[in-house]
Amino acid sequence: MTPTVEPRKESASCPMDFILRMLMGPWTTYILYNLKTHGPQRFGELRRRVAGVLAKMLTERLRTLEGAGLVRRDYEATIPPKVTYSLTVRGHELDDVLGRLAEIGTRWEAEDAARRQQRGAELKAAE
Repeated sequence: MTPTVEPRKESASCPMDFILRMLMGPWTTYILYNLKTHGPQRFGELRRRVAGVLAKMLTERLRTLEGAGLVRRDYEATIPPKVTYSLTVRGHELDDVLGRLAEIGTRWEAEDAARRQQRGAELKAAE
């Protein structure tokens, strides 16, 4: 009897799926964008820049990003301990993509705001 070999399952339906799933987590793109824009930061500084994130969630996201090889955690055994987060080489590979997404997001927000303003003016004029 010949053993059957199951076909190798693809890890993603498209090549981008792996990265997009990694970036979809809450606060992930915000954290990466801040590290890209402002460079290495200590936890408190990063928490202030990522307004609204809870410390527990920020810690969880940073650990996930560190595990994925996108963020580096540099620890100095001082009193108090000094921990600095920065993008790794792999994390910096997303610079162009994140920058382009930021440009598109800024443009779309402005376009949508202008559209809402125009609709509001049209509704007022129709009254």
